[in-house]
Amino acid sequence: MSPAASEGTRGPLAGVVVLDITRVVAGPFCSMMLADLGATVIKIERPTEPDYARDFPPFLESADGDRFSAFFAQYNRNKLGLTLDLGAPRGKELLRTLVERADVLVENFRPGTMDKLGLGHAELREVNPRLVYTAISGFGQTGPYRRRPAFDNTAQAAGGLWSMNGNPGEAPMRVGTIIGDLAATMYAVIGTLAALRHAERTGEGQLVDVAQQDSVLSLTESAVVSYTVDGTVAEPLGNAHPFVRPYELYPCKDGYVFFGGYTDKFWRLTAAMFGEPEVTEDPEIDTMAKRFDPEIYERRVRPLLHRWMAGRTRAELEELAGEQVPLTAIKDIGDVVNDPHIQARDMIVDVEYPGFGTLEMFGQPVHLGATPANPRGLAPTVGEHTDLLLRSMAGLGEDEITELRGSGVV
Repeated sequence: MSPAASEGTRGPLAGVVVLDITRVVAGPFCSMMLADLGATVIKIERPTEPDYARDFPPFLESADGDRFSAFFAQYNRNKLGLTLDLGAPRGKELLRTLVERADVLVENFRPGTMDKLGLGHAELREVNPRLVYTAISGFGQTGPYRRRPAFDNTAQAAGGLWSMNGNPGEAPMRVGTIIGDLAATMYAVIGTLAALRHAERTGEGQLVDVAQQDSVLSLTESAVVSYTVDGTVAEPLGNAHPFVRPYELYPCKDGYVFFGGYTDKFWRLTAAMFGEPEVTEDPEIDTMAKRFDPEIYERRVRPLLHRWMAGRTRAELEELAGEQVPLTAIKDIGDVVNDPHIQARDMIVDVEYPGFGTLEMFGQPVHLGATPANPRGLAPTVGEHTDLLLRSMAGLGEDEITELRGSGVV
């Protein structure tokens, strides 16, 4: 396999070299975003213990029984693959050589791990003062919890989000995706780009410290200020918003829709749309403030919306709402993948993996007019570009590479 990164890339980050010493999602997704935007990303894995996301389902399978993780492929596209044992003295030396020529290093080990290897931020900035060192972890590089192990669910629990999610009166429920990992990914990308801008301007690199707990906390909307101002502790609300109404899920003939027409303007349009404009004159529900009242909403507004929507399908309701009011069908992932708007936005991309067939995966949500991203690169096999990279970036000859391979360093 030969990802686009090995063939020379174009994009706003063309020429930026990123060393990716990460695994699973939060780190790999961060470096994937940079790769899609044109950076040359080198994924570094241990020769005997590569990224264990390579064993995550689902799998593309070849005719002879080989398989390749589609999960891994989605988060590691457009990267070059290098194997390197960072526990070996020669492996450490080679990483330092690569750091001399890199702009960014991304890692998502537990804080202190890279320091124990002699490859932490303090050591590597001596090698390359302009290096942007991005560290993604559960609890960050400082603080009393910094050494605690963490997963996505750890962040959802520790960041407060888990306690807020679920149905009223029931046990809290985790958000149905790895939001702790994904939130940390996005902040890591933002921090990396900001630090890279500073480094390009001043020659000074820095540590970018992103914690999953911090990232999740920032997604809790009004929960923090509601507590600090009013002492209110957020609790599970199901599909309801803490104070905006109507703004939730409503049943219809073939499923559910989201409706958010809570403003006076949208309420007038909605009533007219359903053929009952006179309800907007009802003195009990004629203003947004009145419709926000929980008792009035449950007694008057919700039953009205249920009646309006019950006899219509999701498609009929979307067609009726058109561009007037915010009403959207609750779609499953099959609906989304085949959605014509998603297709028009190039958000499902297909990539041919030689010997395995075609993989369809999500595209790049950042759409740039002048320098578009390329989300159609391949993910590397384990160490696929090791020889190429050791020759081009470390200046090694064939005999040296053979020796390193024989000793298990690469």
